[in-house]
Amino acid sequence: MFNNTKSNDQKQIFELLSTLWGYVDRRRRNQFLYLFLLMILASFAEIISIGAVIPFLGVLTSPEKIFLNDNFSSYLRWFEIDQASELLLPVTIIFCISALLSGVIRLILLWMTMRLSFATGADLGIQIYRRTLYQPYAVHVSRNSSEIISGITNKSTAVMHQILSPVLLILTATLMILMVIVALFLIQPIVSLASFFGFGIIYLGIYVLTKTRLERNSRLIAKDSTQVIKSLQEGLGGIRDVLIDGSQEAYMRSYEAADLSLRSAQASNQFISNSPKFIMESMGMALIALIAFGISSRGNNLLGAIPLLGAMALAAQRILPLMQQFYNSWTTIKGSKDVLVDVLHLLAQLIPDNQAKALHTYVEFKKEITLDGVFYRYGETGPWIIQNVSLKIKKGSRVGFIGATGSGKSTLIDICMALLTPNIGQLKVDGQAITPINSRSWQDKIAHVPQSIYLADCTIAENIAFGIPKSMIDFSRVRLAAAKAQIAETIESWDGGYSTLVGERGVRLSGGQRQRIGIARALYRRAEIIIFDEATSALDGDTEASVMSAIDGLGSDLTVLIIAHRLSTLSGCTKVLEMSRGELLRECSYQQIKN
Repeated sequence: MFNNTKSNDQKQIFELLSTLWGYVDRRRRNQFLYLFLLMILASFAEIISIGAVIPFLGVLTSPEKIFLNDNFSSYLRWFEIDQASELLLPVTIIFCISALLSGVIRLILLWMTMRLSFATGADLGIQIYRRTLYQPYAVHVSRNSSEIISGITNKSTAVMHQILSPVLLILTATLMILMVIVALFLIQPIVSLASFFGFGIIYLGIYVLTKTRLERNSRLIAKDSTQVIKSLQEGLGGIRDVLIDGSQEAYMRSYEAADLSLRSAQASNQFISNSPKFIMESMGMALIALIAFGISSRGNNLLGAIPLLGAMALAAQRILPLMQQFYNSWTTIKGSKDVLVDVLHLLAQLIPDNQAKALHTYVEFKKEITLDGVFYRYGETGPWIIQNVSLKIKKGSRVGFIGATGSGKSTLIDICMALLTPNIGQLKVDGQAITPINSRSWQDKIAHVPQSIYLADCTIAENIAFGIPKSMIDFSRVRLAAAKAQIAETIESWDGGYSTLVGERGVRLSGGQRQRIGIARALYRRAEIIIFDEATSALDGDTEASVMSAIDGLGSDLTVLIIAHRLSTLSGCTKVLEMSRGELLRECSYQQIKN
Protein backbone atom coordinates (compact mmCIF):
# COMPACT_ATOMS: atom_id res chain seq x y z
CA MET A 1 0.00 0.00 0.00
CA PHE A 2 1.25 3.47 -0.90
CA ASN A 3 2.22 5.52 2.12
CA ASN A 4 0.72 8.89 2.91
CA THR A 5 3.29 11.09 1.20
CA LYS A 6 1.00 14.08 0.87
CA SER A 7 1.83 15.22 4.39
CA ASN A 8 5.56 14.93 3.73
CA ASP A 9 6.71 17.83 1.54
CA GLN A 10 10.24 16.47 1.49
CA LYS A 11 9.18 13.30 -0.28
CA GLN A 12 11.58 12.77 -3.14
CA ILE A 13 10.11 12.88 -6.63
CA PHE A 14 12.27 9.92 -7.62
CA GLU A 15 10.57 7.78 -4.99
CA LEU A 16 7.16 8.84 -6.29
CA LEU A 17 8.20 8.01 -9.85
CA SER A 18 9.50 4.64 -8.67
CA THR A 19 6.12 3.93 -7.07
CA LEU A 20 4.35 4.98 -10.28
CA TRP A 21 6.62 2.64 -12.28
CA GLY A 22 5.32 -0.23 -10.15
CA TYR A 23 1.85 0.27 -11.67
CA VAL A 24 3.11 0.11 -15.26
CA ASP A 25 2.42 -3.31 -16.78
CA ARG A 26 5.07 -5.52 -18.42
CA ARG A 27 4.01 -4.74 -21.99
CA ARG A 28 4.43 -1.00 -21.45
CA ARG A 29 7.78 -1.55 -19.71
CA ASN A 30 9.06 -3.40 -22.79
CA GLN A 31 7.87 -0.50 -24.94
CA PHE A 32 9.77 1.92 -22.69
CA LEU A 33 12.90 -0.19 -23.25
CA TYR A 34 12.51 0.06 -27.04
CA LEU A 35 11.97 3.79 -26.66
CA PHE A 36 15.18 4.10 -24.64
CA LEU A 37 17.13 2.33 -27.40
CA LEU A 38 15.65 4.79 -29.91
CA MET A 39 16.81 7.65 -27.65
CA ILE A 40 20.37 6.32 -27.82
CA LEU A 41 20.14 6.07 -31.62
CA ALA A 42 18.83 9.65 -31.83
CA SER A 43 21.72 10.83 -29.64
CA PHE A 44 24.29 9.28 -31.97
CA ALA A 45 22.51 10.90 -34.90
CA GLU A 46 22.99 14.25 -33.17
CA ILE A 47 26.74 13.66 -32.91
CA ILE A 48 26.93 12.80 -36.60
CA SER A 49 24.97 15.89 -37.64
CA ILE A 50 27.18 18.17 -35.51
CA GLY A 51 30.39 16.44 -36.59
CA ALA A 52 29.45 16.87 -40.25
CA VAL A 53 29.47 20.65 -39.85
CA ILE A 54 33.27 20.94 -39.60
CA PRO A 55 34.18 19.26 -42.91
CA PHE A 56 31.26 20.99 -44.64
CA LEU A 57 32.31 24.48 -43.53
CA GLY A 58 35.95 23.57 -44.04
CA VAL A 59 35.31 22.70 -47.70
CA LEU A 60 33.38 25.96 -48.15
CA THR A 61 36.11 28.17 -46.62
CA SER A 62 39.47 26.36 -47.12
CA PRO A 63 38.97 23.24 -49.29
CA GLU A 64 42.71 22.79 -49.91
CA LYS A 65 43.31 22.06 -46.21
CA ILE A 66 41.23 18.89 -46.48
CA PHE A 67 43.89 17.33 -48.75
CA LEU A 68 46.55 18.11 -46.14
CA ASN A 69 44.63 16.28 -43.39
CA ASP A 70 45.87 12.69 -43.04
CA ASN A 71 42.47 11.52 -41.72
CA PHE A 72 40.66 12.63 -44.86
CA SER A 73 43.33 12.28 -47.57
CA SER A 74 43.20 8.45 -47.65
CA TYR A 75 39.39 8.51 -48.16
CA LEU A 76 39.76 11.11 -50.91
CA ARG A 77 42.26 8.93 -52.77
CA TRP A 78 39.93 5.91 -52.43
CA PHE A 79 37.08 7.90 -54.00
CA GLU A 80 39.53 9.26 -56.64
CA ILE A 81 38.96 12.88 -55.63
CA ASP A 82 42.01 15.02 -56.30
CA GLN A 83 40.56 18.53 -56.78
CA ALA A 84 38.92 20.86 -54.26
CA SER A 85 35.99 21.60 -56.55
CA GLU A 86 35.08 17.91 -56.59
CA LEU A 87 34.61 17.92 -52.80
CA LEU A 88 31.75 20.37 -52.54
CA LEU A 89 28.92 18.19 -53.88
CA PRO A 90 29.63 14.97 -51.90
CA VAL A 91 30.29 16.87 -48.66
CA THR A 92 27.06 18.85 -49.13
CA ILE A 93 25.15 15.61 -49.75
CA ILE A 94 26.67 13.96 -46.65
CA PHE A 95 25.85 16.98 -44.50
CA CYS A 96 22.24 17.15 -45.77
CA ILE A 97 21.72 13.41 -45.28
CA SER A 98 23.08 13.53 -41.71
CA ALA A 99 20.89 16.55 -40.87
CA LEU A 100 17.77 14.98 -42.39
CA LEU A 101 18.47 11.62 -40.75
CA SER A 102 18.84 13.27 -37.36
CA GLY A 103 15.57 15.16 -37.88
CA VAL A 104 13.66 12.05 -38.95
CA ILE A 105 14.91 10.02 -36.00
CA ARG A 106 13.98 12.78 -33.56
CA LEU A 107 10.54 13.06 -35.16
CA ILE A 108 10.00 9.30 -34.75
CA LEU A 109 11.25 9.57 -31.17
CA LEU A 110 8.80 12.38 -30.42
CA TRP A 111 5.90 10.41 -31.94
CA MET A 112 6.74 7.27 -29.94
CA THR A 113 7.25 9.31 -26.74
CA MET A 114 3.84 10.95 -27.03
CA ARG A 115 2.07 7.71 -27.99
CA LEU A 116 3.62 5.76 -25.13
CA SER A 117 3.01 8.42 -22.49
CA PHE A 118 -0.63 8.82 -23.55
CA ALA A 119 -1.16 5.03 -23.67
CA THR A 120 0.39 4.63 -20.21
CA GLY A 121 -1.76 7.49 -18.89
CA ALA A 122 -4.85 5.72 -20.23
CA ASP A 123 -3.73 2.49 -18.53
CA LEU A 124 -3.43 4.32 -15.21
CA GLY A 125 -6.87 5.92 -15.57
CA ILE A 126 -8.39 2.51 -16.31
CA GLN A 127 -6.60 1.01 -13.30
CA ILE A 128 -7.95 3.75 -11.01
CA TYR A 129 -11.50 3.25 -12.28
CA ARG A 130 -11.28 -0.52 -11.93
CA ARG A 131 -9.81 -0.39 -8.43
CA THR A 132 -12.44 2.17 -7.40
CA LEU A 133 -15.37 0.13 -8.73
CA TYR A 134 -14.25 -2.92 -6.77
CA GLN A 135 -14.01 -1.09 -3.44
CA PRO A 136 -16.51 -2.16 -0.74
CA TYR A 137 -19.66 -0.09 -0.39
CA ALA A 138 -18.50 1.22 3.00
CA VAL A 139 -15.51 2.84 1.27
CA HIS A 140 -17.70 4.54 -1.34
CA VAL A 141 -20.08 6.08 1.21
CA SER A 142 -17.16 7.42 3.26
CA ARG A 143 -15.66 9.69 0.59
CA ASN A 144 -16.63 12.36 -1.90
CA SER A 145 -17.17 11.15 -5.47
CA SER A 146 -15.61 14.41 -6.75
CA GLU A 147 -12.20 13.14 -5.62
CA ILE A 148 -12.62 9.96 -7.64
CA ILE A 149 -13.97 11.68 -10.77
CA SER A 150 -11.19 14.26 -10.61
CA GLY A 151 -8.61 11.49 -10.13
CA ILE A 152 -9.85 9.43 -13.07
CA THR A 153 -10.31 12.36 -15.46
CA ASN A 154 -8.28 15.46 -14.60
CA LYS A 155 -5.51 14.02 -12.45
CA SER A 156 -4.75 10.89 -14.48
CA THR A 157 -4.62 13.15 -17.57
CA ALA A 158 -2.34 15.53 -15.68
CA VAL A 159 -0.01 12.64 -14.81
CA MET A 160 0.11 11.78 -18.51
CA HIS A 161 0.92 15.36 -19.60
CA GLN A 162 2.88 16.59 -16.60
CA ILE A 163 4.66 13.47 -15.32
CA LEU A 164 5.02 10.72 -17.93
CA SER A 165 5.75 12.92 -20.96
CA PRO A 166 8.21 15.15 -19.05
CA VAL A 167 10.06 12.11 -17.66
CA LEU A 168 10.53 10.73 -21.16
CA LEU A 169 11.60 14.16 -22.43
CA ILE A 170 14.13 14.41 -19.58
CA LEU A 171 15.62 11.04 -20.55
CA THR A 172 15.83 12.12 -24.18
CA ALA A 173 17.35 15.49 -23.32
CA THR A 174 19.88 13.95 -20.92
CA LEU A 175 21.18 11.45 -23.48
CA MET A 176 21.37 14.05 -26.23
CA ILE A 177 23.04 16.65 -24.02
CA LEU A 178 25.73 14.11 -23.07
CA MET A 179 26.31 13.19 -26.70
CA VAL A 180 26.44 16.83 -27.83
CA ILE A 181 28.89 17.64 -25.01
CA VAL A 182 31.09 14.74 -26.13
CA ALA A 183 31.05 16.03 -29.71
CA LEU A 184 31.85 19.57 -28.57
CA PHE A 185 34.58 18.33 -26.25
CA LEU A 186 36.33 16.66 -29.16
CA ILE A 187 36.16 19.92 -31.10
CA GLN A 188 36.92 22.44 -28.35
CA PRO A 189 37.05 20.99 -24.82
CA ILE A 190 37.53 24.15 -22.73
CA VAL A 191 34.86 26.22 -24.46
CA SER A 192 32.36 23.33 -24.52
CA LEU A 193 32.74 22.48 -20.82
CA ALA A 194 32.64 26.15 -19.80
CA SER A 195 29.46 26.68 -21.84
CA PHE A 196 27.74 23.61 -20.44
CA PHE A 197 28.53 24.31 -16.79
CA GLY A 198 27.79 28.02 -17.19
CA PHE A 199 24.33 27.44 -18.62
CA GLY A 200 23.71 24.59 -16.18
CA ILE A 201 24.49 26.78 -13.15
CA ILE A 202 22.10 29.48 -14.44
CA TYR A 203 19.29 26.93 -14.85
CA LEU A 204 19.99 25.53 -11.38
CA GLY A 205 19.88 29.01 -9.87
CA ILE A 206 16.53 29.75 -11.50
CA TYR A 207 15.13 26.45 -10.21
CA VAL A 208 16.27 27.14 -6.64
CA LEU A 209 14.62 30.57 -6.75
CA THR A 210 11.31 29.18 -8.03
CA LYS A 211 11.21 25.90 -6.06
CA THR A 212 8.95 27.19 -3.26
CA ARG A 213 6.52 28.68 -5.78
CA LEU A 214 6.35 25.39 -7.68
CA GLU A 215 5.56 23.45 -4.51
CA ARG A 216 2.78 25.90 -3.60
CA ASN A 217 1.33 25.69 -7.11
CA SER A 218 1.47 21.90 -6.92
CA ARG A 219 -0.73 21.88 -3.80
CA LEU A 220 -3.16 24.38 -5.33
CA ILE A 221 -3.54 22.42 -8.57
CA ALA A 222 -4.21 19.16 -6.71
CA LYS A 223 -6.81 20.80 -4.42
CA ASP A 224 -8.55 23.08 -6.91
CA SER A 225 -8.90 20.51 -9.69
CA THR A 226 -11.04 18.44 -7.27
CA GLN A 227 -12.99 21.52 -6.13
CA VAL A 228 -13.83 22.44 -9.74
CA ILE A 229 -15.37 19.00 -10.34
CA LYS A 230 -17.21 19.22 -7.00
CA SER A 231 -18.71 22.61 -7.88
CA LEU A 232 -19.87 21.37 -11.27
CA GLN A 233 -21.37 18.18 -9.83
CA GLU A 234 -23.26 19.97 -7.08
CA GLY A 235 -24.56 22.78 -9.30
CA LEU A 236 -25.64 20.68 -12.28
CA GLY A 237 -26.67 17.63 -10.23
CA GLY A 238 -29.19 19.68 -8.26
CA ILE A 239 -30.19 22.02 -11.07
CA ARG A 240 -33.90 21.84 -10.19
CA ASP A 241 -33.29 23.12 -6.66
CA VAL A 242 -30.72 25.62 -7.91
CA LEU A 243 -33.29 27.15 -10.29
CA ILE A 244 -36.06 27.16 -7.69
CA ASP A 245 -33.87 28.64 -4.95
CA GLY A 246 -32.16 31.10 -7.29
CA SER A 247 -28.78 29.98 -5.94
CA GLN A 248 -26.92 30.13 -9.25
CA GLU A 249 -24.56 32.86 -8.05
CA ALA A 250 -23.49 30.85 -4.98
CA TYR A 251 -22.44 27.93 -7.16
CA MET A 252 -20.84 30.29 -9.66
CA ARG A 253 -18.74 31.88 -6.91
CA SER A 254 -17.63 28.48 -5.67
CA TYR A 255 -16.65 27.40 -9.20
CA GLU A 256 -15.05 30.75 -10.03
CA ALA A 257 -12.83 30.78 -6.93
CA ALA A 258 -11.55 27.25 -7.57
CA ASP A 259 -11.14 27.65 -11.33
CA LEU A 260 -9.33 31.01 -11.17
CA SER A 261 -6.96 29.68 -8.50
CA LEU A 262 -6.32 26.54 -10.60
CA ARG A 263 -5.66 28.50 -13.81
CA SER A 264 -3.43 30.98 -11.99
CA ALA A 265 -1.26 28.20 -10.55
CA GLN A 266 -1.06 26.49 -13.97
CA ALA A 267 -0.11 29.78 -15.67
CA SER A 268 2.55 30.44 -13.03
CA ASN A 269 4.07 27.00 -13.61
CA GLN A 270 4.07 27.55 -17.37
CA PHE A 271 5.88 30.86 -16.98
CA ILE A 272 8.47 29.40 -14.62
CA SER A 273 9.05 26.49 -17.01
CA ASN A 274 9.39 28.49 -20.24
CA SER A 275 10.87 31.87 -19.27
CA PRO A 276 14.59 30.84 -19.08
CA LYS A 277 14.50 29.90 -22.79
CA PHE A 278 14.67 33.53 -23.96
CA ILE A 279 17.52 34.40 -21.61
CA MET A 280 19.57 31.38 -22.64
CA GLU A 281 19.13 31.91 -26.37
CA SER A 282 20.39 35.48 -26.04
CA MET A 283 23.35 34.42 -23.91
CA GLY A 284 24.23 31.62 -26.35
CA MET A 285 24.44 34.04 -29.25
CA ALA A 286 26.46 36.46 -27.12
CA LEU A 287 28.87 33.65 -26.17
CA ILE A 288 29.58 32.78 -29.81
CA ALA A 289 30.14 36.47 -30.59
CA LEU A 290 32.63 36.71 -27.68
CA ILE A 291 34.51 33.61 -28.86
CA ALA A 292 34.75 35.09 -32.37
CA PHE A 293 35.96 38.39 -30.87
CA GLY A 294 38.58 36.59 -28.79
CA ILE A 295 39.95 34.70 -31.79
CA SER A 296 40.06 37.87 -33.88
CA SER A 297 41.62 40.06 -31.17
CA ARG A 298 44.52 37.63 -30.74
CA GLY A 299 45.36 38.10 -34.40
CA ASN A 300 44.30 34.57 -35.37
CA ASN A 301 42.83 33.79 -38.76
CA LEU A 302 39.07 34.27 -38.29
CA LEU A 303 38.40 32.64 -41.65
CA GLY A 304 40.07 29.45 -40.45
CA ALA A 305 37.99 29.52 -37.27
CA ILE A 306 34.67 29.61 -39.15
CA PRO A 307 34.26 25.77 -39.08
CA LEU A 308 34.78 25.83 -35.31
CA LEU A 309 32.37 28.74 -34.84
CA GLY A 310 29.84 27.02 -37.09
CA ALA A 311 30.06 23.85 -35.03
CA MET A 312 29.70 25.89 -31.83
CA ALA A 313 26.67 27.73 -33.24
CA LEU A 314 25.02 24.47 -34.30
CA ALA A 315 25.81 22.86 -30.96
CA ALA A 316 24.36 25.87 -29.11
CA GLN A 317 21.30 25.67 -31.34
CA ARG A 318 20.93 22.01 -30.28
CA ILE A 319 22.09 22.03 -26.66
CA LEU A 320 20.18 25.09 -25.43
CA PRO A 321 16.76 23.71 -26.44
CA LEU A 322 17.74 20.40 -24.84
CA MET A 323 18.71 22.09 -21.59
CA GLN A 324 15.46 24.08 -21.74
CA GLN A 325 13.57 20.83 -22.37
CA PHE A 326 15.24 19.27 -19.33
CA TYR A 327 14.49 22.29 -17.12
CA ASN A 328 10.93 22.67 -18.44
CA SER A 329 10.17 18.97 -17.87
CA TRP A 330 11.66 18.93 -14.38
CA THR A 331 9.74 22.03 -13.24
CA THR A 332 6.56 20.56 -14.73
CA ILE A 333 7.06 17.37 -12.70
CA LYS A 334 7.85 19.38 -9.58
CA GLY A 335 4.75 21.54 -10.06
CA SER A 336 2.56 18.43 -10.40
CA LYS A 337 3.97 16.43 -7.49
CA ASP A 338 0.82 16.62 -5.36
CA VAL A 339 -1.34 15.56 -8.31
CA LEU A 340 0.92 12.51 -8.69
CA VAL A 341 0.53 11.76 -4.97
CA ASP A 342 -3.28 11.84 -5.31
CA VAL A 343 -3.16 9.51 -8.32
CA LEU A 344 -0.86 7.09 -6.49
CA HIS A 345 -3.30 7.00 -3.56
CA LEU A 346 -6.08 5.98 -5.95
CA LEU A 347 -3.85 3.41 -7.65
CA ALA A 348 -2.99 1.98 -4.25
CA GLN A 349 -6.59 0.91 -3.67
CA LEU A 350 -6.51 -2.85 -3.24
CA ILE A 351 -8.96 -5.02 -5.14
CA PRO A 352 -10.37 -7.46 -2.54
CA ASP A 353 -8.86 -10.93 -2.81
CA ASN A 354 -12.32 -12.49 -2.71
CA GLN A 355 -13.20 -11.19 -6.20
CA ALA A 356 -11.50 -14.11 -7.93
CA LYS A 357 -12.68 -16.68 -5.37
CA ALA A 358 -16.28 -15.43 -5.61
CA LEU A 359 -16.54 -16.84 -9.13
CA HIS A 360 -16.35 -20.36 -7.70
CA THR A 361 -18.82 -19.97 -4.81
CA TYR A 362 -22.58 -20.47 -4.79
CA VAL A 363 -25.29 -19.49 -2.34
CA GLU A 364 -28.61 -21.31 -2.52
CA PHE A 365 -31.81 -19.57 -1.39
CA LYS A 366 -34.75 -21.91 -0.82
CA LYS A 367 -35.87 -21.25 2.76
CA GLU A 368 -34.99 -18.04 4.60
CA ILE A 369 -32.73 -15.07 5.23
CA THR A 370 -31.50 -14.74 8.81
CA LEU A 371 -29.91 -11.86 10.69
CA ASP A 372 -28.35 -13.13 13.91
CA GLY A 373 -27.44 -10.54 16.59
CA VAL A 374 -26.27 -7.93 14.09
CA PHE A 375 -24.47 -4.74 15.12
CA TYR A 376 -23.07 -2.20 12.67
CA ARG A 377 -21.34 1.18 12.78
CA TYR A 378 -19.33 3.28 10.31
CA GLY A 379 -15.72 3.38 11.41
CA GLU A 380 -14.18 1.99 14.55
CA THR A 381 -15.38 4.74 16.88
CA GLY A 382 -18.69 5.82 15.33
CA PRO A 383 -22.06 5.32 17.03
CA TRP A 384 -23.93 2.05 16.49
CA ILE A 385 -26.32 2.42 13.56
CA ILE A 386 -27.70 -1.12 13.98
CA GLN A 387 -27.89 -2.70 17.44
CA ASN A 388 -28.56 -6.37 18.20
CA VAL A 389 -31.01 -7.03 15.36
CA SER A 390 -32.17 -10.63 14.87
CA LEU A 391 -34.88 -11.59 12.37
CA LYS A 392 -35.94 -14.15 9.76
CA ILE A 393 -37.37 -13.50 6.29
CA LYS A 394 -39.06 -16.44 4.57
CA LYS A 395 -38.59 -16.99 0.85
CA GLY A 396 -41.58 -15.63 -1.12
CA SER A 397 -42.71 -13.31 1.68
CA ARG A 398 -43.48 -9.57 1.46
CA VAL A 399 -41.70 -7.76 4.30
CA GLY A 400 -42.03 -4.05 5.05
CA PHE A 401 -39.63 -1.87 7.02
CA ILE A 402 -40.87 1.30 8.67
CA GLY A 403 -39.40 3.84 11.06
CA ALA A 404 -38.35 7.45 11.42
CA THR A 405 -35.51 8.93 9.42
CA GLY A 406 -32.22 7.69 10.88
CA SER A 407 -33.77 4.64 12.46
CA GLY A 408 -31.43 2.32 10.54
CA LYS A 409 -33.79 0.92 7.88
CA SER A 410 -31.55 1.53 4.87
CA THR A 411 -28.42 0.37 6.70
CA LEU A 412 -30.19 -2.86 7.67
CA ILE A 413 -31.19 -3.42 4.03
CA ASP A 414 -27.59 -2.75 2.95
CA ILE A 415 -26.51 -5.51 5.34
CA CYS A 416 -29.16 -7.83 3.86
CA MET A 417 -27.71 -7.10 0.40
CA ALA A 418 -24.17 -7.82 1.72
CA LEU A 419 -23.09 -4.30 0.80
CA LEU A 420 -22.09 -3.80 4.42
CA THR A 421 -20.57 -6.48 6.66
CA PRO A 422 -21.78 -6.55 10.30
CA ASN A 423 -19.23 -5.61 12.94
CA ILE A 424 -20.89 -8.16 15.20
CA GLY A 425 -23.29 -10.94 14.21
CA GLN A 426 -23.96 -12.62 10.88
CA LEU A 427 -26.13 -12.56 7.79
CA LYS A 428 -27.12 -16.11 6.82
CA VAL A 429 -29.05 -17.58 3.90
CA ASP A 430 -30.48 -21.06 4.46
CA GLY A 431 -28.05 -21.36 7.37
CA GLN A 432 -25.01 -20.47 5.24
CA ALA A 433 -23.07 -17.41 6.47
CA ILE A 434 -22.62 -14.67 3.86
CA THR A 435 -18.97 -13.64 3.79
CA PRO A 436 -16.88 -11.52 1.41
CA ILE A 437 -16.01 -14.77 -0.38
CA ASN A 438 -19.59 -15.72 -1.32
CA SER A 439 -21.26 -12.27 -1.22
CA ARG A 440 -21.05 -11.89 -5.02
CA SER A 441 -23.12 -15.07 -5.48
CA TRP A 442 -25.72 -13.78 -3.00
CA GLN A 443 -25.93 -10.37 -4.67
CA ASP A 444 -26.61 -12.04 -8.03
CA LYS A 445 -30.01 -13.01 -6.60
CA ILE A 446 -30.91 -9.44 -5.56
CA ALA A 447 -32.37 -6.49 -7.47
CA HIS A 448 -32.59 -3.04 -5.90
CA VAL A 449 -35.16 -0.35 -6.76
CA PRO A 450 -34.15 2.93 -5.03
CA GLN A 451 -36.20 6.07 -4.45
CA SER A 452 -34.44 7.84 -7.31
CA ILE A 453 -34.04 5.54 -10.31
CA TYR A 454 -30.87 6.22 -12.26
CA LEU A 455 -31.70 6.31 -15.97
CA ALA A 456 -28.97 6.62 -18.59
CA ASP A 457 -29.46 8.89 -21.60
CA CYS A 458 -30.28 6.02 -23.96
CA THR A 459 -33.31 3.96 -25.02
CA ILE A 460 -36.03 2.44 -22.84
CA ALA A 461 -34.80 -1.06 -23.74
CA GLU A 462 -31.21 -0.24 -22.75
CA ASN A 463 -32.40 1.18 -19.43
CA ILE A 464 -34.46 -1.90 -18.63
CA ALA A 465 -31.52 -4.16 -19.54
CA PHE A 466 -29.18 -1.81 -17.69
CA GLY A 467 -25.48 -2.70 -17.91
CA ILE A 468 -26.00 -5.16 -20.82
CA PRO A 469 -24.32 -4.27 -24.16
CA LYS A 470 -26.96 -3.28 -26.72
CA SER A 471 -26.02 -6.15 -29.02
CA MET A 472 -26.65 -8.68 -26.22
CA ILE A 473 -30.06 -7.42 -25.01
CA ASP A 474 -32.84 -10.04 -25.02
CA PHE A 475 -35.76 -7.92 -26.28
CA SER A 476 -38.39 -10.57 -25.58
CA ARG A 477 -37.20 -10.57 -21.97
CA VAL A 478 -37.34 -6.76 -21.95
CA ARG A 479 -40.97 -6.81 -23.08
CA LEU A 480 -41.88 -9.48 -20.51
CA ALA A 481 -40.27 -7.47 -17.69
CA ALA A 482 -42.10 -4.32 -18.83
CA ALA A 483 -45.40 -6.21 -18.91
CA LYS A 484 -44.93 -7.50 -15.35
CA ALA A 485 -44.07 -3.95 -14.22
CA GLN A 486 -47.29 -2.73 -15.89
CA ILE A 487 -45.56 -0.27 -18.20
CA ALA A 488 -45.44 -2.27 -21.45
CA GLU A 489 -48.71 -0.76 -22.73
CA THR A 490 -47.44 2.77 -22.12
CA ILE A 491 -44.09 2.13 -23.82
CA GLU A 492 -45.67 0.49 -26.85
CA SER A 493 -48.02 3.47 -27.31
CA TRP A 494 -45.03 5.76 -27.92
CA ASP A 495 -43.81 6.32 -31.49
CA GLY A 496 -40.38 4.92 -30.73
CA GLY A 497 -41.58 2.10 -28.51
CA TYR A 498 -38.69 0.48 -26.69
CA SER A 499 -36.28 2.58 -28.80
CA THR A 500 -37.58 5.82 -27.25
CA LEU A 501 -34.82 7.94 -25.72
CA VAL A 502 -35.46 8.77 -22.06
CA GLY A 503 -33.28 11.91 -21.92
CA GLU A 504 -30.59 12.60 -19.33
CA ARG A 505 -31.60 11.07 -15.96
CA GLY A 506 -35.03 10.20 -17.43
CA VAL A 507 -36.11 13.84 -17.63
CA ARG A 508 -38.73 12.99 -20.30
CA LEU A 509 -40.53 10.47 -18.08
CA SER A 510 -42.94 10.96 -15.19
CA GLY A 511 -42.10 9.80 -11.67
CA GLY A 512 -44.38 6.77 -11.94
CA GLN A 513 -42.90 5.76 -15.29
CA ARG A 514 -39.37 5.97 -13.91
CA GLN A 515 -40.30 3.76 -10.96
CA ARG A 516 -41.94 1.18 -13.22
CA ILE A 517 -38.84 1.09 -15.41
CA GLY A 518 -36.86 0.52 -12.22
CA ILE A 519 -39.15 -2.43 -11.41
CA ALA A 520 -38.83 -3.75 -14.99
CA ARG A 521 -35.05 -3.49 -14.67
CA ALA A 522 -35.16 -5.58 -11.50
CA LEU A 523 -37.39 -8.17 -13.20
CA TYR A 524 -35.13 -8.33 -16.27
CA ARG A 525 -32.37 -9.53 -13.97
CA ARG A 526 -34.60 -12.47 -12.93
CA ALA A 527 -33.70 -11.75 -9.33
CA GLU A 528 -35.09 -13.87 -6.51
CA ILE A 529 -35.23 -10.92 -4.09
CA ILE A 530 -36.39 -7.42 -5.02
CA ILE A 531 -35.75 -4.58 -2.59
CA PHE A 532 -37.72 -1.34 -2.82
CA ASP A 533 -35.83 1.34 -0.90
CA GLU A 534 -38.44 4.10 -0.42
CA ALA A 535 -39.17 3.60 -4.12
CA THR A 536 -42.60 5.26 -3.92
CA SER A 537 -42.01 7.98 -1.33
CA ALA A 538 -41.70 10.74 -3.94
CA LEU A 539 -44.90 9.75 -5.78
CA ASP A 540 -48.41 11.11 -5.31
CA GLY A 541 -51.08 8.87 -3.83
CA ASP A 542 -52.65 7.67 -7.10
CA THR A 543 -49.27 7.00 -8.76
CA GLU A 544 -48.02 5.19 -5.66
CA ALA A 545 -51.15 3.00 -5.60
CA SER A 546 -50.58 2.12 -9.25
CA VAL A 547 -46.90 1.25 -8.69
CA MET A 548 -47.73 -0.79 -5.58
CA SER A 549 -50.33 -2.66 -7.60
CA ALA A 550 -47.54 -3.58 -10.02
CA ILE A 551 -45.41 -4.76 -7.07
CA ASP A 552 -48.29 -6.81 -5.61
CA GLY A 553 -48.75 -8.48 -8.99
CA LEU A 554 -45.25 -9.89 -9.05
CA GLY A 555 -44.86 -13.65 -8.79
CA SER A 556 -45.32 -15.37 -5.43
CA ASP A 557 -41.88 -16.96 -5.75
CA LEU A 558 -40.24 -13.53 -5.41
CA THR A 559 -39.16 -12.28 -2.00
CA VAL A 560 -39.95 -8.57 -1.71
CA LEU A 561 -38.49 -6.19 0.90
CA ILE A 562 -40.00 -2.69 1.06
CA ILE A 563 -38.73 0.34 2.97
CA ALA A 564 -41.43 3.00 3.34
CA HIS A 565 -42.23 6.19 5.22
CA ARG A 566 -45.99 5.90 4.69
CA LEU A 567 -47.68 3.01 6.42
CA SER A 568 -50.23 2.64 3.61
CA THR A 569 -47.41 1.60 1.27
CA LEU A 570 -47.03 -1.65 3.24
CA SER A 571 -50.65 -2.80 3.01
CA GLY A 572 -49.69 -5.80 0.86
CA CYS A 573 -46.92 -7.01 3.18
CA THR A 574 -47.15 -10.30 5.07
CA LYS A 575 -44.95 -8.86 7.84
CA VAL A 576 -43.92 -5.37 8.96
CA LEU A 577 -40.74 -4.58 10.92
CA GLU A 578 -40.57 -1.31 12.84
CA MET A 579 -37.13 0.17 13.47
CA SER A 580 -36.16 2.78 16.06
CA ARG A 581 -32.64 4.09 16.82
CA GLY A 582 -31.02 1.09 15.18
CA GLU A 583 -33.06 -1.48 17.06
CA LEU A 584 -35.89 -3.74 15.93
CA LEU A 585 -38.76 -2.26 17.91
CA ARG A 586 -41.42 -4.79 16.89
CA GLU A 587 -42.37 -7.36 14.29
CA CYS A 588 -46.07 -7.68 13.37
CA SER A 589 -48.67 -7.77 10.62
CA TYR A 590 -49.85 -4.72 8.69
CA GLN A 591 -53.20 -4.74 10.52
CA GLN A 592 -51.50 -4.88 13.92
CA ILE A 593 -49.17 -1.98 13.23
CA LYS A 594 -51.99 0.00 11.62
CA ASN A 595 -54.07 -0.29 14.77
